[in-house]
Amino acid sequence: MSEDDSELQRLQAKRLAEMQKNISSRETAEDTVEPTKEKIVNPRDVLIKQLGFRGLEVLTNAESQFPNETKTVIDKLHELITNGEITDILDGGKLLGLFRSIGLSVRMDTKINIQQDGKFVSLTDKLSNASDEDDDA
Repeated sequence: MSEDDSELQRLQAKRLAEMQKNISSRETAEDTVEPTKEKIVNPRDVLIKQLGFRGLEVLTNAESQFPNETKTVIDKLHELITNGEITDILDGGKLLGLFRSIGLSVRMDTKINIQQDGKFVSLTDKLSNASDEDDDA
C-alpha cells in the first residue's frame, strides 16, 4: 500500500505543478491582452461618460470652434480622469468655465423662454408681439 500511496502522491504533485503552470500562463496571457484594451480606449468617450447636464453641448461647441485646443484639453482631462484626480461629474458650466480659464471663449447658443398662456414662448417672439401690439394702439 505504501507504494501506491507514494505513486499517488507523485501523480498529485505532478498534476498540481501542471495546474500552477496553466494558471501562470493564463495570467501572462491576460496581462498581454489588457494593455491592448487600454490603447483602444478613446479619450473623448471617457470624458463623455464623465459629463453632466449640458456638458456634451459645451464640448461639441468647443470642438467646432477650437478643434486643436479642445483635443489637447480632452487628452489632459482623460489623463486626470483615469488617474482618479477628477471624480465628480463635469456639467456644462464647469466645462465652460474651464475653457474660459485657459483663454478659449466658447460661444454658446442662448435662448430665453418665458411662459405665456401656459406655453413657453421665446423672448424674441414675446418682444416682437409686444411691439406689434404697441404699434396697433
